[in-house]
Amino acid sequence: MLPVRGRNGQAARPARLLGTRTAWTPVGDGEFFCPGCGGDRNYQRLTGHRRFIVLGVPVLPRGETAPVVECASCRRHFGTEALDHPTTTRFSAMLRDAVHTVALAVLTAGGTCSRTALEAAAGTVRAAGFDDCTEEQLSALVEALAADTGRVYGEPCGAGLAIELHEALDPLAPHLAAVGRESILLEGARIALADGPYTPAERDALSTVGAALTICADDVTRLLAAARTPS
Repeated sequence: MLPVRGRNGQAARPARLLGTRTAWTPVGDGEFFCPGCGGDRNYQRLTGHRRFIVLGVPVLPRGETAPVVECASCRRHFGTEALDHPTTTRFSAMLRDAVHTVALAVLTAGGTCSRTALEAAAGTVRAAGFDDCTEEQLSALVEALAADTGRVYGEPCGAGLAIELHEALDPLAPHLAAVGRESILLEGARIALADGPYTPAERDALSTVGAALTICADDVTRLLAAARTPS
């Protein structure tokens, strides 16, 4: 590198004689949760080509770089795995749908004859984001699901119900801390306990919820027992 003199005669940053430079090309865009900003931002997906430079002039290709994601706000680059994290809006929708699915599963296991269970479920679903959810809507949904699948109230969690729970909870679980996953299970437990002790079918449904949330069986047992103890 050669020293470069500034206007005041003092040495400025040396000029780079040799090095590499990456030329970035946009190949896509969208919205993502920026790890740097800590919120939803627009992004560009970039591919890069490295070139060997002499006196600032690109002269020889040096190969491709791994694709990156550039935040439109902070301009930082992140690996494409950053796109795996849901945006705040998407995460809220996933959480809301998960709670709704758990509530329906517990009601299906216990039946909809109990008004207290329906009230507890509706309150839980409204708190999750479905502001206009009513007991009548939940009851109608459970009855429609039972009629459509031939499901019988009070039976253990069947393959169809297990698939529905896993479809709603599997994508969400990796993005929740342990306390968040446990909270969803406990919400389901409170619905089941609203009209009395757990039935075998309710326990089975809640065990399936716990498995989908990657909560180990021992912790599921502990949490279900804790939900029975008044705080």
